[in-house]
Amino acid sequence: MDVQQAKEEYRKALRKGHREFRWRVAKGSYPYLQVLDDILENTQVERIEPLGLVNIPMESIVGTKTEGRKAAFAANFMPLLEEGSEFQMKWTNLCAAHVNEGIRDPIKAFEFMNRFYVQEGNKRVSVLKYFDAASIPGYVTRIVPRRSGSKGSEIYHEFLAFYDITKVNFIGFSEQGRFERLLMLTCEGKREPWTEEQRRDFASVYYNFAGVFEKLGGKKLPITVGDALLMYLELYPYEQQIGRSASEMEQTLEALWPEVVGLTKAGAVEVSMEPENRSTPLLSRILPIEQFTINAAFLYEKSADTSAWVYAHEFGRSYVDEALANRVYTHVYDNIRIGTDDDEVIEKAIQEGSSVIFTTTPKLLGASLRAAARHPDVKILNCSLNMPHPTIRTYYGRLYEAKFILGAIAASLTENDKIGYFATYPIYGMTAGVNAFAIGAKLVNPRARIYLQWTSEKDSPGMEFFKQKDIHVLSSPDTGLPKGERAYGVYLLTHENQPVPMAMPFWHWGEFYEKILRSILNNTWKADTAEDGCAVNYWWGLGSGMIDLLTSRGLPPGTKRLAEFLKQGLCEGKIDVFGGQVFDQSGRQVTPENGSSFTPEEILKMDWLADNVVGQIPAFDDLIEIAKPLVKVQGIYRKEGQI
Repeated sequence: MDVQQAKEEYRKALRKGHREFRWRVAKGSYPYLQVLDDILENTQVERIEPLGLVNIPMESIVGTKTEGRKAAFAANFMPLLEEGSEFQMKWTNLCAAHVNEGIRDPIKAFEFMNRFYVQEGNKRVSVLKYFDAASIPGYVTRIVPRRSGSKGSEIYHEFLAFYDITKVNFIGFSEQGRFERLLMLTCEGKREPWTEEQRRDFASVYYNFAGVFEKLGGKKLPITVGDALLMYLELYPYEQQIGRSASEMEQTLEALWPEVVGLTKAGAVEVSMEPENRSTPLLSRILPIEQFTINAAFLYEKSADTSAWVYAHEFGRSYVDEALANRVYTHVYDNIRIGTDDDEVIEKAIQEGSSVIFTTTPKLLGASLRAAARHPDVKILNCSLNMPHPTIRTYYGRLYEAKFILGAIAASLTENDKIGYFATYPIYGMTAGVNAFAIGAKLVNPRARIYLQWTSEKDSPGMEFFKQKDIHVLSSPDTGLPKGERAYGVYLLTHENQPVPMAMPFWHWGEFYEKILRSILNNTWKADTAEDGCAVNYWWGLGSGMIDLLTSRGLPPGTKRLAEFLKQGLCEGKIDVFGGQVFDQSGRQVTPENGSSFTPEEILKMDWLADNVVGQIPAFDDLIEIAKPLVKVQGIYRKEGQI
């Protein structure tokens, strides 16, 4: 490139600078480069540390260290000084040098909150930004602000920990917890420093993905490339992306784009609390439209012979076979090996003609999302709670309503104010069930204490704990196999340690499956579609028939009447399980001061225990290994943005 050509490039850069300047002035924002010294005037600094020679991402260079050069550049680092100036001459010389030889001299810069401010080399940055260079070498000094507790501060300190391991500075996130999650997905959370090869592989994956993300319109979304990449890697293993071309990524990401857009909804989920009584569309009633049939697949991790959970869903599927005979044909795919053949089984179900897929465990969520990306016309529903994925729908029951009644029943049966409670996994809805049980017990007996044990916790003493505490009224897992043990629901434990069932919640999945399939047959399925691309979660309660309560003949008549009274009040909306004053174990009132009710999301995500519960919620590391895959997906301490 000769001098005249370089001058022409300066004119183009100057026009870009003026355009950026005018645009920012018009919208009322600062038109010049940010000045780090101005920012630091009101910042408490924790420490200053040299990072040495670093490859600096160009998009992360946002300003200058001192005020001296700020007026020479617009906020995008394009020049503002007119032709004929000494500045223009130096810029054009650098421009020609870059094209002819390449700019190799490192700049000097300061890093603050993972943004870079140039001390020496502003014009080099300007030229390289003009030519859309990805990075520039520089000697960097990091200025670490004192931790403030704000969201931005917490994310930055998470980045610092991530950087110490990886030395990667080109990825950012908009939510907490995502740097740690990225480590889990890329290196299984190992804390050993990354090798140069690991950094090179990750950079290749990141920049390939970033190019596709931008091409599909990602810059218009209020999320980072990192946010979208993390979602992508939750579904498609990182190891498989190393060496994958941008064109291959584009095909996959384009199919997933509704999920990417869903990230901008900040985890928004539209919760359907009760089934809608929608009539068949008018045209469908007037015109003689030919009836169609549906093939629906039910996918199970285990079999009905070995799992009470699967048995309950199978009972519901059989109900559908009778209720919708000759309109719906159901098919069973069981004993699926999660992470091994789950994708193949869903694909097989679709290839064999199923247009509706029910995946009956949260562990199949990832496979469900991948199938939805491949087959957007197939209706896929996953049995899980509070999942922000618009390409599928999720469903579950408000079991805490039944637990409230069971707590009241248990409190009426205990002779020493003690009740034992076996909880399974610390997942969405589970803690609400424990608390509802405790509140129901307190309603009947203010002295009742709920002794909590988790079956998923390492070294849990289990039943031995309750025997030592002289506890004879217990609540165990909600359902059992037809020929299995009798220790489920609320039961009495005799002196011979024999369980005597008193009451249990009943999952009537058939009610849900029938209503969903009828909505498809009646062409009202789309009426449930959420506005603004939010996810849809069905969370129905006692009033829908999806949840019920079964009582034993041995239950005292007065207690049975109480249970029926409470059930009627819940079905009619006259009883609010968490209404009034509710206190946690520390004595803090957790119900809103203004007397309003908890939102569905607040109930789902309860991470506290009522004041009459003896026990605690186990930490993730204290869980048995078999429990961790489910808790990673549905755990109450699950981070936003995770699958």
